[in-house]
Amino acid sequence: MPPAPLAHRTGALVPVLVAMTLVVSVISSLGAPLLPAVASSLEVSVGAAQWSLTSALLAGAVAAPVLGRLGDGPWRREAILATLAIVCAGGVLAGLARSLPPLIAGRAMQGIGLGLAPIAMAAARDHLPADRSPGVVGLLSVSAAAGVGAGYPISGLIASQFDVFAAFLFGSVVSAAALALVFAFVPSSRGSGNMPLDIPGAALGSAGLVALLIGIGQGGEWGWGSAPTLAAFGLALILLAAWVRLQLRVAVPLVELRLLSHRAVLSGDGAALLIAIALYMFLTVVTGFVQAPPEGGFGFGGSTLTAGLVLVPFSVLSLATSRLMWRLTPLIGTRAIVVAGAAAIGAGGVFFALGHAALWEAYATMGLLGIGFGFTFAAIPGLISRAVPAEEAGSAMGFYQVVRSIGFSVGSATVASVLAAHEIGGSGFADEQGYVLAAWIGTGACVLAGLWAALLTPAAADAEPARLDPHARDDAEMAAAGLIDSGGETGERGGG
Repeated sequence: MPPAPLAHRTGALVPVLVAMTLVVSVISSLGAPLLPAVASSLEVSVGAAQWSLTSALLAGAVAAPVLGRLGDGPWRREAILATLAIVCAGGVLAGLARSLPPLIAGRAMQGIGLGLAPIAMAAARDHLPADRSPGVVGLLSVSAAAGVGAGYPISGLIASQFDVFAAFLFGSVVSAAALALVFAFVPSSRGSGNMPLDIPGAALGSAGLVALLIGIGQGGEWGWGSAPTLAAFGLALILLAAWVRLQLRVAVPLVELRLLSHRAVLSGDGAALLIAIALYMFLTVVTGFVQAPPEGGFGFGGSTLTAGLVLVPFSVLSLATSRLMWRLTPLIGTRAIVVAGAAAIGAGGVFFALGHAALWEAYATMGLLGIGFGFTFAAIPGLISRAVPAEEAGSAMGFYQVVRSIGFSVGSATVASVLAAHEIGGSGFADEQGYVLAAWIGTGACVLAGLWAALLTPAAADAEPARLDPHARDDAEMAAAGLIDSGGETGERGGG
């Protein structure tokens, strides 16, 4: 099928980019609500099943800055096509898997697609008229949020009516459809300048993160003082130290670590890391608890569809709150917004840890979490971008994106370790104490995030009026929706 003429492709570009963003939303929804079904179907522990989520998040954390670089250069269309092909193949592999290793591999391949959202926004900014692109980017951010909200119950419905592997195959089908549309309608960016890619940095950072997550995820099962756990942490320390040194020495690093010299960047990124850890802990805790069989004296025995519906208030309220944030920031300041958001998340964690006898409490918990995450993830990008010179804004946002993605992975691995240590033998579910402990740990991370932001956010950054840049607003709403944000303007994005 030859590509369509340029004018035709440009005219169809908007619906194609919306479709691609919805695919990213579907990939995002193939996570926490499906884990109990994965554990039951493969007869593995809940901690082992969690790696099907952690692997996808890890792949997304690594792929995001790499795809950001490729999306800024002459190979954007090719990068999108290759990524969607990998995502499609990963969905098939995960859908046909009947043991854990191929499922983890397939989910990692699907996770690479989490880096597609920034390329979609970059394509809109590059290939559409200047007066139209801001509105289209806004449409993409709304589509992303709506897609996440709809994706959870849709994937849960498919898993309930068929099986959990059908949900992964569904992801493969929509990825294949997006691949065909991109091939036909997304223009080439061959006229763009070439952006250097730090391949050694990507490889070294990936290896360090894998070692770190193995140590965190398996520490509860192996023993925190055991030789394998200490070896994993030791290897992670060595690899990540070497990665930091490399990033500080290369001319165009994958991630610009020097930006941490800005106090507001350090404040925002530190808070984002802790809040991101809490997010995936809470997603797993609440959806797992909802599906836990009530015969154990807790849980509601809900289906994957029920678990998906529990997450809808989170998606809806996170988007609504991110929009409200732009009205509140000039009145109370960014620091207060971040602290209030962290407090709302912590309140949700406390509420669930102390009261979880009725299903409505799970819905209320996710609503509180949505409010908190909507505030924090929408406010932090503005805090960071206002603190750095204009020419560093893209790199600063790319760094924020990487930090947040790493937090997701660490949170997933941490909750896996906690729940695995409390698993009821052979059931695929943890006991009540395990879920409560994980909720308290997530709450503690939010308290630390609030304190970090309150103490480190400079007064000058908080006093400066918020810049209501439409692009920054769209990026913040993408972040609040739980997706990887675009990381700044085209040509500036990427880790460095």
